[in-house]
Amino acid sequence: MIDLRSDTVTQPTDEMRLAMSRAAVGDDVYGEDPTVVELEEEVAALLGHEAALYCVTGSLANALAVRAVVPVGTELLCEAQAHVVRAELGAHAALAGVTTRTWSHPRGHADVDLVAPMVAPDVGPYFVRTAAVSVENTHNFAGGIVQTAAAMASVRALCDAEGLAMHVDGARLWNAAAATGAELPALTGGADVVAVCLSKGLGAPVGSLVVGSREVVDAARVWRKRLGAGWRQAGVLAAGGLWALRHHRERLVEDHAHARLLAESCGLDPATVETNIVVAPVPDAAAVVGRLASRGVRAGATGATTLRLVTHLGISEQDARDAARIVAEELR
Repeated sequence: MIDLRSDTVTQPTDEMRLAMSRAAVGDDVYGEDPTVVELEEEVAALLGHEAALYCVTGSLANALAVRAVVPVGTELLCEAQAHVVRAELGAHAALAGVTTRTWSHPRGHADVDLVAPMVAPDVGPYFVRTAAVSVENTHNFAGGIVQTAAAMASVRALCDAEGLAMHVDGARLWNAAAATGAELPALTGGADVVAVCLSKGLGAPVGSLVVGSREVVDAARVWRKRLGAGWRQAGVLAAGGLWALRHHRERLVEDHAHARLLAESCGLDPATVETNIVVAPVPDAAAVVGRLASRGVRAGATGATTLRLVTHLGISEQDARDAARIVAEELR
């Protein structure tokens, strides 16, 4: 099977498995796992922040990150198709008492002309106060689009002017950097807190990180333990993340090229596919997914009429070409 459902289906490489087998470990709840500490320090430095916290999933990292900057009973503004409101099972409301309100952009962009009118200052006990703005980079359900450094800087300026915090869901931030050549801190706009993932484009088996100031990360560490998500000798997993971080970032451009091959097969302009996700309109997504599976291609559906194809470490150029031919035949 050529599995294009997600970039979360990758398998660890042999070199990654070897690094994991040799990892130095300790009890991470006590802060004593040297490999976890090394990973946290390296990711924090890459993003230009003081500290980071290694977590089991991106959803947990986002939950901890948002909680750290959005007080109970206040609101987070984000785009209507953002992962934090569409694909995290209401965690921010259920676990942290956070209200969300959304703007809508056809390409998922963080357009300050849309965001600014939504900001609600503290106007007394009758209205929810805006506490933060969240931006997803790259934007998953919008087809892996990149929020540019200029756009992120504009959101940061708005947040500064309005006294708001800024959160970035950077699950695929590495893809944004590979696609643009921009520095990672520029692609987060100097956000107060960022969540980044190692188990998608980079191909590590497990793990995301919360990145921010020492104060934010210390608060996130307390809540990680409180939610039952502390772990012990996690360095075995962190070693896979370190390997991926150091060896798989530059190759992401290959995934982007493979995605453009698939875009053509869907009748899309390849130039509109910026990273590794292809979102294509189809009359009946479930039916198309079923037909593709019968021919050896696994795809995803993100709506009744929306097909999603995601390239990753496990997809070669030949895989992409074979899948593109089969997709084109089925869509015809």
